[in-house]
Parts: sequence; C-alpha cells; structure tokens
Amino acid sequence: MMTHASDPSSTPARRAHDGFDTLDACHREMLQRVEELEQLVAQLEAQGIAPATRASALEIVRFFATTARDHHADEERHVFPPLVRSGDPEVVQAVLRLQQDHSWLEEDWLELSPHVQSVAAGYNGYDIDVLREGCTIFAALVRDHIALEEAYVYPQARNRMPVNDRREMGREMAARRRAERAARHTR
Repeated sequence: MMTHASDPSSTPARRAHDGFDTLDACHREMLQRVEELEQLVAQLEAQGIAPATRASALEIVRFFATTARDHHADEERHVFPPLVRSGDPEVVQAVLRLQQDHSWLEEDWLELSPHVQSVAAGYNGYDIDVLREGCTIFAALVRDHIALEEAYVYPQARNRMPVNDRREMGREMAARRRAERAARHTR
C-alpha cells in the first residue's frame, strides 16, 4: 500500500504515539543491554572490575530493574489480554508462552542481579560462574522471546487493535513513564 504525504497516518507525529513503536524501541534497547551484559561478563573474566565495568553494570541494573519490567507490564496490560480474548488457539498458546517467559526472565534476572549490582558497587562479591551461565541462559531467552513477539504476536495484536487504541496505549505508556521518572527524580 502506498501512502502519500497528505495521509495523516504516515506522518511521524501521528505514528509517534503508537504504543507498538514504544514497545519496539524497548526491544532494541533490551537487545543492546543483553549484549552489554555479555560484554560485562567477558570483561570481568579478562580484567576483573574496572571503572568502565562498574558504569556498565550500573546501567544494566537500572534498565532491567525498571524499563524492562515496565515493558513486560505494558505487554501484560495492553497487548496480551485482547489476544487471549480472541479465542484463536494458536495466538492464545503464543501469549501463554510469552507470559511464562516473563516469569522466567524475572526469575533469571533476580538470580543475576545481585552479582551485577556487586560489580556496579565495585565489590568482588560476584560469582563469575553464576554470571557466565546465567547470562547465557538469560540472553538466549530474551532473544527468543523478542523474536516470537516481533514475528508473530505483535503483528497479530496490531492487526486486531484499532489505530486509536494503539495511540491510546502509547499515550498511557508515555504518561506513566513520565510520572515514574519524575517520582524517581524527587526522591
């Protein structure tokens, strides 16, 4: 389908509020943070804790403790319920798997987090074997999870969700994120 400049749905301002744009951007950031986590483990094995590894560890902890959790909550709130209600057995099965993935990702992160936090604080209280093995499992699950969402579940959800609902989802997510950032800055 060809869009024209006069088509309001083709303008960046109109698309900026589509909640799926926000979710897709978070996936890109999540993949970047997973790569940084893998690099962190390699750096720790090669040289131990250095200022750069501490800074990287802090950013990784912040991301997975806030943004990644918010992202999963957004999917659970906005994307998954209409798909489950659709009654399409294949779609429902995919959503159930993704919901299980969210639990496993949280569990995996809770195992990794104290070790990454230790690095961020500059302490040697991390176990490199736990980090190496946990990172491998966590990274594989993140990549597999995102692949299923982007290749199958998000297209299903986009096709079933009216444009106005996608925009409302985007506005709600943006407003909540602004409020959370403001609350963190006032503490």
